[in-house]
Amino acid sequence: MEIILAILVILVGLALYIYFSGPSFPPETDAIIDEVINSQFPQVVVGKTGLVSSGGLDIWHECISPPGPAKGTVLLLMGMGDDGFFWPPKFMQAFQDEGYQVIRYDHRGTGMSDWMKDWDRKQPYSLEDMAGDAVAILDTLEIEQAHLVGLSMGGMIAQEIAANYPGRVATLTLMMTSGFIGDPQLPGPSTRYFIRSLVTGLPLLKYRIMGGEKNLIKERIAKTISTSGDEGLDVRELAVLVLYDQRERRGINLIAVLQHQTAITNSGSRYEKLKYVQVATLVIHGTEDRFIPIEHGRRLVEVLPNARGLWLEGVGHVFPPPNLGNMMSEILIHLNEA
Repeated sequence: MEIILAILVILVGLALYIYFSGPSFPPETDAIIDEVINSQFPQVVVGKTGLVSSGGLDIWHECISPPGPAKGTVLLLMGMGDDGFFWPPKFMQAFQDEGYQVIRYDHRGTGMSDWMKDWDRKQPYSLEDMAGDAVAILDTLEIEQAHLVGLSMGGMIAQEIAANYPGRVATLTLMMTSGFIGDPQLPGPSTRYFIRSLVTGLPLLKYRIMGGEKNLIKERIAKTISTSGDEGLDVRELAVLVLYDQRERRGINLIAVLQHQTAITNSGSRYEKLKYVQVATLVIHGTEDRFIPIEHGRRLVEVLPNARGLWLEGVGHVFPPPNLGNMMSEILIHLNEA
């Protein structure tokens, strides 16, 4: 009886923690969300969209042109489990304003690309396969070279493209990523990081449990504040993106996280291949990254012949980082110098 009572006390305490904890929202959040839900969508997809065939799969992409003639193409490669709609519009707009054509796309298993319902852990797809998806987009759009900007897993895929299709890459921008996630000489994700992530993530469950469009929007806003803070937070923009993803697209595929994580784990070391990558590379990493520690970023700078590092002080494994404007300026300088 005492054990049952103790379990009940723990469950009640956990429920109260989940319900009452979590970040505070800006005071106008509810009103903005209600307005977005009850109004007509603004234009979310502004470029030319399509599906390309890669390895028997359909891969969704959007190609967004700048106001004038394009001086190059930027291909954005998102992180594990996320689709192309996780790129902040302000981030993409900065490339357009600088005169670049921007391509975002949904990794296999996410968004409007094919979901791998028959995926088998014993015969999974690889990062090389995912690199082939990106190259298939360039082939279909008849783009000879692109500036690759990859985040986390996307940075690993960008490395595969640079190593296996060197003529297709104008520059590399590798953000918060690794050349060998299992490198025994470098620190990996700490136990403290996973525990902290679990604890800070628990309060977000209430939005998922309560369900409905408004709570799904609040979940995304709470996650953004928890990881990046509320500086520069655009509640309306996030609300529109989440709502569009739910109404017009397929939402989030949680199984894709497992599939992508398996591809990363199986990829092994790219160090030997990267020694021959001559393209100009900007490696960006947060000094407080506990998921992929900064030592992985520093190692990439050592391995890649033409790389330099940009270290974000006090920043963890989050995107967008608090100092997005400064980081964006460095990326544009990197692209323009090429």
